[in-house]
Amino acid sequence: MVDRRQHWETVYSTRAADQVGWFQPHAASSLRLIEGSADRDAHVIDVGGGASVLVDDLLDAGYRNLTVLDLADSALAASRARLGRRARSVQWIDADITRAELPAARYDVWHDRAVFHFLTDPADRARYVAQVLKSVKPGGHVIVAAFGPGGPLQCSGLDVVRYVPDALHAEFGAAFRMLRHETEIHRTPAGGEQEFVYCYCRRI
Repeated sequence: MVDRRQHWETVYSTRAADQVGWFQPHAASSLRLIEGSADRDAHVIDVGGGASVLVDDLLDAGYRNLTVLDLADSALAASRARLGRRARSVQWIDADITRAELPAARYDVWHDRAVFHFLTDPADRARYVAQVLKSVKPGGHVIVAAFGPGGPLQCSGLDVVRYVPDALHAEFGAAFRMLRHETEIHRTPAGGEQEFVYCYCRRI
């Protein structure tokens, strides 16, 4: 069984953050969906945010209550170093999302681009959904992006689960209402293409 923490620590300690396959120079789709669902005082958590530039984009847009969670401290360190003094205005959590201690009913927006599809064990997916139910406020928004049916079968040497929108939403169940979904073709730093499905839901 893969040690998830060690795997991702190795990835981020041996590769530049802008050379991993999921790197985006700007998280345009994620930023647009967050801006459409919450004002600048909203509490936003980016799950698996690691070295992503989404936190930079959110700070630039004026968001003030940001949390970034990742199980690779080396990824979080890359973001803190990139942000410099601005990193002090962000809460950083070094934890596995399936086992993290998160506050109850704290977040207005839960964002995840590319963690959920790595959860190949149904028990891990159930724990993930339980975390969302616990920590997202009623009426809060959940934005989850995962590989679509045209995406790869593996990423970073790990198996993944690919989803059509209805199947991704079904993992979360009746406590969440689908507002919309969309597909994005991500171009990797190496020039390849990956299909992502974004599901945008409200916590009932």
